[in-house]
Amino acid sequence: MKSVHSDILQFRGTHYDFGFFQGEKLRDSLTVKNREKQWKVRIPRFKVEEHEVKDAITRVAPGVWEELLGLRDALEWPMERVMMEFGGYRTDYKRSGCSILTGDNYLIRNYDYMPKTYEGRYSFYQPTDTGYAIAGPTQRITGRMDGMNEHGLTMGYNFMHRKKPGDGFICCTIGRLILEACANVDEAVAMLKEIPHRHSFSYTVHDRSNRTYVIETSPRGVAVRESKVCTNHFEIMKEENRNHLVDSKKRLDAMNNNRARLKTAYDAFRLMNDTDKGVFSDLYSQWAGTIHTSGYLPEEMKTWFALGGDQEPVEFDFAKWLDGEDVQLEKITGLVDTDIPFVHMDEGAYWSAGKSKVGK
Repeated sequence: MKSVHSDILQFRGTHYDFGFFQGEKLRDSLTVKNREKQWKVRIPRFKVEEHEVKDAITRVAPGVWEELLGLRDALEWPMERVMMEFGGYRTDYKRSGCSILTGDNYLIRNYDYMPKTYEGRYSFYQPTDTGYAIAGPTQRITGRMDGMNEHGLTMGYNFMHRKKPGDGFICCTIGRLILEACANVDEAVAMLKEIPHRHSFSYTVHDRSNRTYVIETSPRGVAVRESKVCTNHFEIMKEENRNHLVDSKKRLDAMNNNRARLKTAYDAFRLMNDTDKGVFSDLYSQWAGTIHTSGYLPEEMKTWFALGGDQEPVEFDFAKWLDGEDVQLEKITGLVDTDIPFVHMDEGAYWSAGKSKVGK
């Protein structure tokens, strides 16, 4: 078992100032040092003009571009590097797992991925210039792999495949754009139909109306369905699915077969986080081990979070935070059953030359 943590970030202010604040924290961090070494064996295929990225982002969420500018100035990096690391447009993303379950006033999500990419940040951000306040864990600093915004819209995504990528946004950036700019599930569906997609993912959105939509997206199309469960295969755009779906369907069956027994959001959390229920995954070396379980209760405006399995969730009152009451906790801690290093807390969280195909 490895003891792991996520740092809690809290910020109220403009997007530019938020970016600068994060850049100061990242400077000389293990995250940056490990990422530099990762890029040495990951052949960067990022050739895109600044105006293209700026136009794509500002069309949807102009504040996010200002955040990138703040990161640039704090880190004193060229804009090309900032866009490659944090921009989330026309960059590549490795395969992953993930399971999502929704019910009466909750969305519970297992984030299944590789520790070497996990940056260990749980962010509370309330902008004063544009966009909505968001609580949730970050990915690639500006992105969100799941979260809830000030209107109670919650979101999580599930990987499908990376074949035949298009010119568009990657999943964690899309997650941020949804929470940044959409107030409800209908607006989220509309956005996902309009924006360009780099890879094939499903996005599950749930709000105070208690409706849940799973939006299947790829560079070639978008399909929308109502469902309370999602793993790693499409139900509508089946021609986009991978050939090997045994683990995805196993986790889906585990959620469906136990739904009738779930009386509360906490019951749903236990189904997802307990290591003996068939949903939690220990496939860390295959880029599909459960690193965290998130819970979102939009009616109560509360969030839950746990690192590793068989954990009690740490609860945050997002409504009180929005009213100005800071979270007193500085870190969330947990245990993950792996010896793979985490990018934000361990030396050596990178790949050796000749063994990595990440980003290819």
